[in-house]
Amino acid sequence: MKNAITLIVGLLLLSGSAWAAEPEAAEILKASDRSRGGGIPGIRWTVRITPGGGSDSEPERLLLLKANATASLAETREPVRFKGSKLLQVDRNMWMNRPGLRKPIPISPRQKLSGQAAQGDIASTNYAIDYQGKLLREDVVNGEASYVLELTAINKFCTYDRITYWVSKQRLVGVKAEFFSLSGKLLKSATFEYGNQIAHEGKTFPFVSKMTIKDALTPAETTLVYSDVQVTELARAEFDVNRLGN
Repeated sequence: MKNAITLIVGLLLLSGSAWAAEPEAAEILKASDRSRGGGIPGIRWTVRITPGGGSDSEPERLLLLKANATASLAETREPVRFKGSKLLQVDRNMWMNRPGLRKPIPISPRQKLSGQAAQGDIASTNYAIDYQGKLLREDVVNGEASYVLELTAINKFCTYDRITYWVSKQRLVGVKAEFFSLSGKLLKSATFEYGNQIAHEGKTFPFVSKMTIKDALTPAETTLVYSDVQVTELARAEFDVNRLGN
């Protein structure tokens, strides 16, 4: 009997150690955010957005993005007719400006969803701040073992109300996502590739190189290709809404 009790206690201790070794959802999110611009003190990159879906689809766009831990700025470089348009996000607030406007226009949470690639898809990712994460299970995506997280928006300013997010266990980067409305309706899905690298605090990390977005209700498919990624110091004035027209 004594040996049996000792064995049971030992198994419980081993089980507890294994469970403790599993990272918390918040830790997984924080690590995965880094490879999509979130939580980095200063970073800049370009993204080319190529919509699919026929002749009525949106035009291809080229954006220059800058971001720090709490803000991001996207400036349109192409096409020419939209050149100079800017999208600024500071904490949970967002504004849009374009040449000819006297002052920036605030963007509501619903407006963030407009277009095949929503404004919230283009800006840097801070899921660890904007969503409450819950570890649901483990899964395999393209042969890669992944955590499956359920992300629930913590306020009305988030682009999506709920996200199911697959994060590679080995690389700690998001590899797949499904985006839902408050009613539970699937809006779109996305897959991610990480062909870029960044250096931060003496370490090298993968950084997103391609995001493919598929609309849930139409055949539309939009591709975002990221390049020229640089970790750099950015002045706070870069994210000042009062300077957005400069």
